[in-house]
Amino acid sequence: MRRRCEWGEGHALSVVYHDEEWGVPVHDDRRLFELLILEGAQAGLSWSTILNKRDNYRAAMENFDPGKVARFSHSKIERLMSDPGIVRNRLKIESTVTNGIRFLEVQSDYGSFDAYLWGFVDGSPVQNHWRRSDDIPTYTDIAQRLSRDLKRRGFKFVGPTICYAYMQAVGLVNDHLVDCFRYRQVAKLR
Repeated sequence: MRRRCEWGEGHALSVVYHDEEWGVPVHDDRRLFELLILEGAQAGLSWSTILNKRDNYRAAMENFDPGKVARFSHSKIERLMSDPGIVRNRLKIESTVTNGIRFLEVQSDYGSFDAYLWGFVDGSPVQNHWRRSDDIPTYTDIAQRLSRDLKRRGFKFVGPTICYAYMQAVGLVNDHLVDCFRYRQVAKLR
């Protein structure tokens, strides 16, 4: 039987997400935008809630094309407010538009969001060696720096805890527990 991080057990979508995505280095800007938006949407909710709504988010958010999201009109936001397939929180929905605009600005400044983001870890994932879930911090100094910089650029829903969860999701850090079957697999990825 495979050992997994505790949070990756049970719920079918969580198992697949843990086993196939979480901690794998992401270098595709559209996927980076998707996970940034989903981590912000998750604030105050369980990750399984977001995983259950992920396909609906992809449809509602134009497959997370930041250019399209950045151009969402007031009427589009109002339609999204009545979409039961996503989290219907006005601030979170409006933040997707703001973050789409800011994401495009970062792409323009750095050539890609990938280049900007991976600069926070000098282009190589941080390899942690946690033995227990309780040992994993809710944020780190790097997450605080990323959060401050994103906020300075005008991004929303990017506090240090959200930024650290984002860093874990997109592979800037390997926070699989050392006895998790994915730990060594993910450690080899760049």
